[in-house]
Amino acid sequence: MPYVGETNLLTILHKASPGIYLDGEDMGQILLPNQYCTPLMVPGGVIDAFVYRDSEDRLVATTKRPLAQVGDFAALEVVSINPRMGAFLDWGLDKDLLLPNREWAGEVAVGAKVVVLVRLDERTDRVVATARIDRHLDGTEPEFASGQAVNLLVFGETPLGYKAIVDQTHTGLLYRSDLPEPLTIGDQLRGFIGRERFDGKIDLTVHEAGYQRIEPLADRIHQLLKRSADGFLPYHDKSPPAEIQREFGVSKKAFKQAIGGLFRERKIRIEADGIRLSSRQAD
Repeated sequence: MPYVGETNLLTILHKASPGIYLDGEDMGQILLPNQYCTPLMVPGGVIDAFVYRDSEDRLVATTKRPLAQVGDFAALEVVSINPRMGAFLDWGLDKDLLLPNREWAGEVAVGAKVVVLVRLDERTDRVVATARIDRHLDGTEPEFASGQAVNLLVFGETPLGYKAIVDQTHTGLLYRSDLPEPLTIGDQLRGFIGRERFDGKIDLTVHEAGYQRIEPLADRIHQLLKRSADGFLPYHDKSPPAEIQREFGVSKKAFKQAIGGLFRERKIRIEADGIRLSSRQAD
C-alpha cells in the first residue's frame, strides 16, 4: 500500500480529463494531475510519485520531489503565517507545508528558515511539520565511531556552540571554539564524530581526526614554502583565525598542529612574523 508523504512506485490505471489515475490499492485511485503527465505514461506502466493530500483533503500525486518527506528533518523557509493556523513552509511543492501553531518551538518569521521534522498527523492523515525537534530525535545510545564522517543540520544554539542533527537521527554539539566562523540555524554541513563520551552524548567537529587532516595540510604548507621566492610565508601561531581560514581553509588549531609537526621534523623555522624553510630544506 502506498504511504502518504512519501515517494511511491505506483501503477498507472487509466487516463481521464483531469490527468492520470494511479493504483493506490486500499486507498483507491490517486490522481496525477495533467501538469505532471507525459506521453510516456501509459496504462500498465509504473512511475515514482509523491503522494499527499490537497487543499480539499483528496489524495493526489506529483512527480515533483519535495525538499523533505515524512520522517526527514529539513530547514525550510517560512512563506506566510496564518495566526489561526500556523506558518506555511516552502517544501518544493505547489501546496505549502503547514507548521501548526502548537508545533512552534520559538519565534517564526516570514523569510526565515526553520528546522522541522516532516511528519504525518495521525488524526487528519495530512503531512505537517513540527519544530519541536528534541522530542523526535533518537534517544538510544549512538553507535557512531570516533572520526566517522556524518551529515549535520544545525537546529539550535547554546553558550558552548551549536546543536546539530547527526545523520537524521541523533543530536550532537559543535563547539564554538572549534569552528572557523559562526554558523546559522538551518546550515547543512559535513562533520565528524569527535571524542567518545561516557554519557552517551555526541561531540562533533568540522575537522577530520588526526593525520587524516593534519598530514595533508602539513604537506601543502611545505610545498607552498618551497614555491615561495624566499622560502617564507607570513603566517604563524599568532596569526588571526580568520586569516588562517581564508588562506588555508582550516581552523587555527589545525594550522598550529601542522606547522608544529613540520617544526619537529626540522623542515621549518617558526619566526616572529611567519614560518620559513629550514636552511637544510632550502638547499
